[in-house]
Amino acid sequence: MSRIEKTVFISYRRSTGSAWALAVWQNLTHHDYDVFFDYQGIASGDFEQVILENITARAHFLVLLTPSALEGVEEPGDWLRREIEAALEHRRNIVPLLLEGFDFATTSLGRHLTGTLAPLKSYNGLTVPVEYFDEAMNRLRTRHLNVAVDAVLHPRSDITSQATSRQRVAVQAAPAVQTGQLAAVQWFERGVEATDMETKISYYTEAIRLRPDYADAYYNRGNALIYKPDFDGAEADYTAVIQLTPDRALAYNNRGLARSEKGDLDGALADYTEAIRLKPFCAEFYANRALIRKRQSDLKAAIADYQMYLDEGGGVRNDNQADVEDKIRQLRKELDI
Repeated sequence: MSRIEKTVFISYRRSTGSAWALAVWQNLTHHDYDVFFDYQGIASGDFEQVILENITARAHFLVLLTPSALEGVEEPGDWLRREIEAALEHRRNIVPLLLEGFDFATTSLGRHLTGTLAPLKSYNGLTVPVEYFDEAMNRLRTRHLNVAVDAVLHPRSDITSQATSRQRVAVQAAPAVQTGQLAAVQWFERGVEATDMETKISYYTEAIRLRPDYADAYYNRGNALIYKPDFDGAEADYTAVIQLTPDRALAYNNRGLARSEKGDLDGALADYTEAIRLKPFCAEFYANRALIRKRQSDLKAAIADYQMYLDEGGGVRNDNQADVEDKIRQLRKELDI
């Protein structure tokens, strides 16, 4: 028999949706909803089980959509994609929350929703403006979640129950989300959409002003500063990212690029080495470190890194691999081996 249930799963893209997800969680739990979202990260070995069991065990599925949230969903392993697919497969009550001006009718956004994700466009979404957040949450609770659904009969395993409890404790300790944090996401999205580098930088700077711990805004501003080029500024931004999120391999890799452009080869080598430690199967990192080792005349080590690039490339033939093979031959010739 159908009934009203108050169990909710929040699906979001961490780079732009974390503040929104926390704000929604705080509002719904204040009104006695049992809400789950991956707030602090889940142990890699348990991640898939915890996420998928929480989707099937909860009646309602909220997917937070900002203009950049769908970037990458074409990849089969993308977790936002997998979460939406699971909700569709198990016929949860899906409610898209449309944030930062997201509109399914926008061509650049709709093109992401093909194949198994295409049905998402048919769901009745709820627009959530920053300035009317409380009103939108009231509408969410009274209209979108106040519907009868089939009873959820998917019990969670002990592993999932324990992980869910840990997430609940962590998110309960989080401070209340302020309007400025949500406004920061708006500026971040504008930076993503902007094409002019100076404009991007100014938008990300405003996002950081409103939210000084916004690691993704520092990271994106660092990328824009690399193109400017402003290598000192880029290095400072990547350093801020590393201080906020120490396990972010790409931040080390990109800081290595900024440092190498400044001539700080030892610093670049250290950064690429740390990036490889954090993400040892990324072929690009080995190629980047090989360039530094070649510049430092450590040719044997450079050859080893180029070989790792080929090994981690999965054997896919492309122009880059052919170029790397040529570099290895040249280095071997220099070493007379």
